[in-house]
Amino acid sequence: MADYHIISDVGEALIRLLREGMVPEIIPNTEGIGMCHPSDRGDVSLGLFLYDIRRNPDIVSTNRVAVGNDKLKSPSLFLDLYFMITAYSASDIKFRALEEAKLLGRVLQIFEGNPLLKGELLGGPFLGLQYPPKMELLELEAEEKSRIWGSSDTPYKLSLFYRVCPVEIESEKITSITRVRETDFTIGQIHNGS
Repeated sequence: MADYHIISDVGEALIRLLREGMVPEIIPNTEGIGMCHPSDRGDVSLGLFLYDIRRNPDIVSTNRVAVGNDKLKSPSLFLDLYFMITAYSASDIKFRALEEAKLLGRVLQIFEGNPLLKGELLGGPFLGLQYPPKMELLELEAEEKSRIWGSSDTPYKLSLFYRVCPVEIESEKITSITRVRETDFTIGQIHNGS
């Protein structure tokens, strides 16, 4: 069941994917990749920041789903999650921009090679997802990138922007229904006044 945990589960899946492809060859340990706000990154070398959540415009489910014989579940909510990925190098200033470009290049390579977040990556409860989330690199204008970053006191750094969609949150609203169990038809003749 894809409940409200799916939002954090998607973030954890992205981190897991990046750790598998970057540690220890590029980033020395797994703690170097994590979720963080750009102004509060700690010791992270590669930070993922969930900056927006929107309703997915392509999947609008209005059909309720049968649960057993006497209940109906309300339709799921489908979302788009927006992530900003930023590299933070601790190298000498002469090499910092090159090191950060190398980190972002590896992120692009990993995500391009794994465009779908399949059930085995998300974990057991997500193996049967009807719509596996896919990752899409966003091509934003410089002003929009700066605006997204703008909530931070830190100057803008080159970052990647991805949309992960659709992400399903199943409804927990279940309605009891009464099924028709018996019918009684009376057949008779209608007399006409003639």
